[in-house]
Amino acid sequence: MTYDLFIGDRAFSSWSLRGWLMFEKFGLPVRTQLVGLYDGTMQDDLSELAPARLVPVMRDAEGVVVGDTLAMAETLAERHPEAGLWPADAAARALARWMVAEMHSGFGALRGDCPMQLLHRVEGFVPSEAVRADVARIELLWSRARTLHGKSGPWLFGAYSLADVFYAPVAARIAGYGLPVRRVAQEYVELTLEEGAFRRWRALGLTKSYDPVPYEMDLPKGAWPGPPPRPARVVEAWQPENEACPYSGKPVTHLLETDGRVFGFCNATCRDKTVNDPDAWPDFVALRDAAPQREK
Repeated sequence: MTYDLFIGDRAFSSWSLRGWLMFEKFGLPVRTQLVGLYDGTMQDDLSELAPARLVPVMRDAEGVVVGDTLAMAETLAERHPEAGLWPADAAARALARWMVAEMHSGFGALRGDCPMQLLHRVEGFVPSEAVRADVARIELLWSRARTLHGKSGPWLFGAYSLADVFYAPVAARIAGYGLPVRRVAQEYVELTLEEGAFRRWRALGLTKSYDPVPYEMDLPKGAWPGPPPRPARVVEAWQPENEACPYSGKPVTHLLETDGRVFGFCNATCRDKTVNDPDAWPDFVALRDAAPQREK
């Protein structure tokens, strides 16, 4: 069964990130459609999905519509038990559900003062006491999960689960506003930012520009604190090493250069998402590493 997933702008919609990770990280087939969250068209874009009024929203092949990420998570876990969305151990699963529910309903200060943005690091942000309290609570929950159930792997419950899905935007907020956390929490934040699906989401989000930029603060901006991307740039009228786009298989029309080599893509989005983070895209990495270099 292939689902349709309706999402908001990737650089800013934390709930959309959660919805997308449910499919991407657990191998569930999905077609993604972008809704005009900041373009003023969201209600029209969602009109066929009533009573949905917010993103993300999913629709199955039979036309069943489910909104709200917690409802989506439980529906997908019920329909796809083999995918392992929740931890297998009963005690771990109970704690994971608790943490996801608390994320879903709580941490209002962190949400309000630090809206998710994946463009840069905000320098000089001073968190309120309420934000600090939210972060302390999050650190406590993360530490509890790791101590009791995280020995088998690097994620909150060892293997990646819905708990990591729901806390991915939290990690992005901590990173994007430079919020102080202890070492264990900082390592989890870095792990989230280094993960391939998160990097692909951000790279796609950077293909869209904004004027004005949502949630802009009058504070200095620094480089995004995730892994520095491999340098790449748009080029024109060079001979690419490949004749077909690594994503679609269609003839190439748009070019980039990286490490002195030129590759082609079938449209500007395929090219630009790769420019933004070349190493985040397995299909491109496979092409780059397998393709013989042309003589210069």
